[in-house]
Amino acid sequence: MPIATPEVYAEMLDRAKANEFAYPAINVTSSETLNAALRGFAEAESDGIIQVSTGGAEFASGTKVKDMVTGAVALAEFAHVVAAKYPVNIALHTDHCPKDKLDGYVRPLIAISQERVDKGGNPLFQSHMWDGSAVALDENLQIASELLDLSAKAKIVLEIEVGVVGGEEDGVDNEINDKLYTTPEDYLKTVDALGAGEKGRYLLAATFGNVHGVYKPGNVKLRPEILKQGQDVAAEKLGLPAGSKPFDLVFHGGSGSLLEEIHEAVSYGVIKMNIDTDTQYAFTRPIAAHMFANYDGVLKIDGEVGNKKTYDPRSYLKAAEQAMAARIAQACEHLKSSGRMIAG
Repeated sequence: MPIATPEVYAEMLDRAKANEFAYPAINVTSSETLNAALRGFAEAESDGIIQVSTGGAEFASGTKVKDMVTGAVALAEFAHVVAAKYPVNIALHTDHCPKDKLDGYVRPLIAISQERVDKGGNPLFQSHMWDGSAVALDENLQIASELLDLSAKAKIVLEIEVGVVGGEEDGVDNEINDKLYTTPEDYLKTVDALGAGEKGRYLLAATFGNVHGVYKPGNVKLRPEILKQGQDVAAEKLGLPAGSKPFDLVFHGGSGSLLEEIHEAVSYGVIKMNIDTDTQYAFTRPIAAHMFANYDGVLKIDGEVGNKKTYDPRSYLKAAEQAMAARIAQACEHLKSSGRMIAG
């Protein structure tokens, strides 16, 4: 399937909300990790979301170039070519973008998509994230409103964050405190500023104790009921029936979450869950095993010549791709998206 059109992406999100499942959103940094994501979704028979952070995009451009837009465009163009060989629908997304990087990342990418749409084509990316968690809520929502207008014109979905995800990601480090919980007032201000879809579709990364990083199961103290509370106050404000879920919610910082917490969050309207830490480990673990098992082949020890078959990057990257794909298929199972691809 080709990369999802705006219409197909909307169908993906609607299907997830209606059937109470969520798509894994997999961070990639290279063609190899992107291939792993495509394979994982295909093996799970799940549509999915592939995303690129600011740091991931900079890395993808090469250590000499170090340009976020160049790297993001390169990965997206690669995905548009390769994804066409897979039977699943894939949406492309950019992950956390703070205020100081908007002009060097999200805004130029929206402009590129607008040019494509103006010529009768589809946007390069299907959604972008503005991470305003480090600024005051009013400023966060003011910037979000401006970006939502630009995104809607370019047929792009905007993701915003209201509240703070703790821990560290891509150099952004947040303390673990009460700001990790989005309040009812935060939800209401979001509706006031951005509406309920009539100004353009947006995804809301509300926070309920989420923390980026590496944690053992049970160490992250989540309160999924915060999400239900937000849906309830928004539904009441909008005059919707009790039990409505007006927000399309996103789950960040899920490493170490218990499966029952994930399922509860999905039942409250989470339709996208970011996964990065676990897939990074899944990708790296077979490479470490390969190096330990073949140290005398990958290193030219005591004047020997090594073994080309073991230091050929393909020999260990194939294993890395397969292992990362397996972890993504597991995520699809956990989020109940397995076997639910539109093409199926």
